Amino acid sequence: MKLQMHSIRFDADQKLIDFIQRKVDKLETFYDRIIDGEVYMRLEKGDNKNNKVVEIKLNIPGNQLFAKERCKTFEEAADLTVEALRRQIKKFKEKQMAH
Repeated sequence: MKLQMHSIRFDADQKLIDFIQRKVDKLETFYDRIIDGEVYMRLEKGDNKNNKVVEIKLNIPGNQLFAKERCKTFEEAADLTVEALRRQIKKFKEKQMAH
């Protein structure tokens, strides 16, 4: 799946980008019609330890899915964000089946 990666207020290393790409690619096992996506990794300002934010936006036919999580590490935030998207995909597919 084609993902656009954006890192805001820092430079993401290739290992982090590959990690997120692998995580998001696994979503295609649940729904194979995902068109593309955008990933925003952001360092929030402030003293808070949970200052790493990952936002993922996925384009699917006729809709758009979005999830955002804030954690201590980008990997943890990516895990939670992908899990939230997995639940959204499941719900979306159930709605489609009902019609």
